[in-house]
Amino acid sequence: MSRQNGRAEEGASDVGEQLALIREAVRETKAGRAKPRTWRGAELAAELPVARVLVDKGLVHLDRYFDYAVPAAMDAEAQPGVRVRVRFGAGEKGGRREGGKLVSGFIVERVAQSEYRGVLAPIAQVLSPERVLGPRLLALCRAVADRYAGTLADVVQLAVPPRRARAEAKSSPEPLPPNAPPDPGSWGRYAAGPGFLTALARGDAPRAVWTALPGATWPQELARAAAAALAGGRGALVVVPDGRAAARVDAALGELIGAGRHVLLTADAGPEERYRRWLAVSRGSVRAVVGTRAAMFAPVADLGLVALWDDGDASHSDPHAPQPHAREVLIQRSVSERAGFLLGGLSCTVEAAQLVETGWARPLAAEREQVRTAAPRVRTVGDGDEARDAAARAARLPTMAWQVVREGLKHGPVLVQVPRRGYAPRLACERCRTPARCRACAGPLEAQAAGELGCAWCGRPEPDWHCAECGGARLRAQIVGARRTAEELGRAFPAVPVRTSGRDHVLASVPEVPALVVSTPGAEPVAEGGGYAAALLLDGWALLGRPDLRAGEEALRRWLGAAALVRGQAEGGTVAVIAEPTLRPVQALVRWDPVGHAVRELSERAELGFPPVSRMASVAGRAEDVVELLRAAELPEGAEVLGPVPLPVPDPGRPRRPGDPPAGEEWERALVRVRPGQGTALAAALKAARAARLVKREGEAVRVRIDPPDLG
Repeated sequence: MSRQNGRAEEGASDVGEQLALIREAVRETKAGRAKPRTWRGAELAAELPVARVLVDKGLVHLDRYFDYAVPAAMDAEAQPGVRVRVRFGAGEKGGRREGGKLVSGFIVERVAQSEYRGVLAPIAQVLSPERVLGPRLLALCRAVADRYAGTLADVVQLAVPPRRARAEAKSSPEPLPPNAPPDPGSWGRYAAGPGFLTALARGDAPRAVWTALPGATWPQELARAAAAALAGGRGALVVVPDGRAAARVDAALGELIGAGRHVLLTADAGPEERYRRWLAVSRGSVRAVVGTRAAMFAPVADLGLVALWDDGDASHSDPHAPQPHAREVLIQRSVSERAGFLLGGLSCTVEAAQLVETGWARPLAAEREQVRTAAPRVRTVGDGDEARDAAARAARLPTMAWQVVREGLKHGPVLVQVPRRGYAPRLACERCRTPARCRACAGPLEAQAAGELGCAWCGRPEPDWHCAECGGARLRAQIVGARRTAEELGRAFPAVPVRTSGRDHVLASVPEVPALVVSTPGAEPVAEGGGYAAALLLDGWALLGRPDLRAGEEALRRWLGAAALVRGQAEGGTVAVIAEPTLRPVQALVRWDPVGHAVRELSERAELGFPPVSRMASVAGRAEDVVELLRAAELPEGAEVLGPVPLPVPDPGRPRRPGDPPAGEEWERALVRVRPGQGTALAAALKAARAARLVKREGEAVRVRIDPPDLG
């Protein structure tokens, strides 16, 4: 595809002028003296007078570079990687052609000639001489865009933070010399742990999937891995799910190597401070980064290690187009920059299991005896409990759970994990637990004023509700929120303080004194001292019953995250999980065997042909638009189309998410499945089909997502 003049003069005003321009361009080419021309007549740079610019337009049919002329006055500053402003589009003004709207962009390279033989528009302004989009970062963004059927401009917007002039005006400090290699510390509990650190310090690029032991030492272990890479004279990048985890790793790394050798990149720092830290990385002042999802693109020089903690956390999947996952981005960086790779977590995803199964990475885990010592004892509602308590399996808090709480409070704080926050419960049939739905709009039923039953969506009363599945007429709370649970436990244990931790107010830690700590998954505070004396994992069936391919994996991940904060079995730590004990995730928790669970899940995915064994794309939009896009796309040979099927209408009671259809529209979704190795071709085909529809202005927009992690 020949490069176009980026919204410059698109041609002369009449055919005669156009022909004259063409003849002159041909004569200049034959004479070997073709030079760019600008309709403003500005003097151009003597060397490499053409700049290829990536404009900040995320439209898929504009995913290419545009050529602009470089005025001589901007020659020194208009270098590859800097931000510029250019005219994009053309219009009539005062009876003559003028450049279009000013838009931002990045110069990606300077060349001597343009393939476009018309008149080039000049660069309007160099916003800053700071080279923020270097060749390595540009190549990474291009690879991510191709992987996820997105546009380069969208990925660059995720990778390069917005400019802050005051931060750019300040110089960054000189880089400090490498630190000394760290001692193995708690990595000594893993057979291959010290060897992994030695390989990093030596300059090698080891790849490992690390199953961490329970406890609160994983931030120190991540810090030691980063310090080992720094000791070898290379850079390190550590990505974690949230700000709390980032702060813990940041503190551990600062204590290990001292100040000035790394930065923390999170949204909590504020736009200007975060950009200042990012510039320190880009300029080479620091060579180590700890951060959340956006840090996966941090331009660390001479990268020696990329590390990701808890890749199953949904926070690692960016909600903005093209929705890349941090795991895949870091895998790409490990390969292209020849860096070491560490994927760690208390649990194990099917993607992590596949990396080990294919031999791309090696397992890094402790011996079973070490695991049994570090993990707490896990209790379930078994046959013996049911014999003593006839309602044990149906009760939200059976007798066994009360016993665990009472015994734990004698020795320290007790953690109670509840799957949802808030107070108002959803209702379900007491007999079969089918959610109670409105007969008019299928909305959830709830207890309204004066104890009457009604719909939470349309308000229609349901005075005579009966379960459509079993005919039952009695209701129970489907999931009781954290605040409601805290009130109930407070009444049951009036002499014990009750603390809550959730989205609105997340506790970082709690003291080592008897207390009940009610938390939603992911918001569990760390117990000071030796950890929690016990933990209670409530409403397990609600996590396992989600209509999601990852329901079992996600339930186990959340349970392990809470149970790992409890003292080891040798210190009397106990965890009670309220769920059907025969289910695979529950048994994996009892045995503390996340890897075995992931391997079995991967085997089932292989039989079903679901990711990560295959590559899959989700195509969502109006039914007719989805069908037309798939019909026009040149899909790889053997591609299988599943659907389309209607997408469920989002609950009006929750905030809108990036993947939700526009309000008032009914969308359908089709899944396109291809064999391994065809993922790039699938992404390219869907991207090309979307671009063709936009150019022809056919139908409405269609959303394409490659390998969606939340496949239902």
